[in-house]
Amino acid sequence: MIMAKKLFGVDLGGTTIKFAILTENGEIQQKWSIRTNILDEGSHIVPDIIDSINHHLELYKMTPDQFVGIGMGTPGTINRDKGTVVGAYNLNWKTTQEVKSQIEKGTGMKFALDNDANVAGLGERWKGAGNEGDDVAFITLGTGVGGGIISNGRLVHGVVGAGGEVGHMIVEPDGYLCTCGNHGCLEQYASATGVVHLAQDLAEEYEGNSKLKSLIDNGDEITSKIVFDLAKENDYLANKVVDKMAFYLGLASANLSNALNPEYLVIGGGVSAAGQFLLNRVQENFEKFAFPTVRTSTKLKLAQLGNDAGVIGAASLARQFQ
Repeated sequence: MIMAKKLFGVDLGGTTIKFAILTENGEIQQKWSIRTNILDEGSHIVPDIIDSINHHLELYKMTPDQFVGIGMGTPGTINRDKGTVVGAYNLNWKTTQEVKSQIEKGTGMKFALDNDANVAGLGERWKGAGNEGDDVAFITLGTGVGGGIISNGRLVHGVVGAGGEVGHMIVEPDGYLCTCGNHGCLEQYASATGVVHLAQDLAEEYEGNSKLKSLIDNGDEITSKIVFDLAKENDYLANKVVDKMAFYLGLASANLSNALNPEYLVIGGGVSAAGQFLLNRVQENFEKFAFPTVRTSTKLKLAQLGNDAGVIGAASLARQFQ
């Protein structure tokens, strides 16, 4: 009897690197994480990944030939064929990193990589809210806003890998300045930092009673979670902030869906922890802006995999080596 081979998934982030060993069907069997050491221009990151993989193979008494391969999601601009990454500034990677060749040499396993938001989208499509659909759009709301688009069963990469950059759809012409240099990107309104920016601006104009306003006026640190928690407690200003954020996210979701008509548009990332409370308001705006047939055929859903989306999606990249 031939033993089914396993998959390795790696989710590389600015603060932690998550690892998982999965079955070919995407069930996580082991998982662990290490801190991301971004010192010395991120030169420790790839050696740390290799060491951690080899250490755990020893620990579990496994060998490289028991694996189909390793898949990894990473920030930055990726050349999938060469397996290189450049411009991942939260990792301190300013120059081109030869990730694939180093990891293949260091582990003796085949290796594939893709953008972290794309990979999270693949994870949700495979084992989460996407129900293995051939057409799934994924928006992840974190410190920034990322996306992954699966069309006809394949990830959309575009000409140079910038496909699926939904965070940089313009939702407010001449609006807030974005880190990309443009004004009015979705990222500036629907990310965790965007929600706080909206709250600060709306607090300046608001005269009435509000716990959120007094927190901001006192100079207390506020987070998107605080804004949503207060909105759920019927804080008037907090609800105004959520309404505005949901307007922009609903508009972007409708525009994306009008172009692609996915079966599911899945919303994930830290901010999506606000759950149905947020989704209901996004849905209202989506219905306002969506093309009639899209309105009835594209379903908005909350992501289901949480922090595991990245490692599961990454592992799915290794399935190409089967």
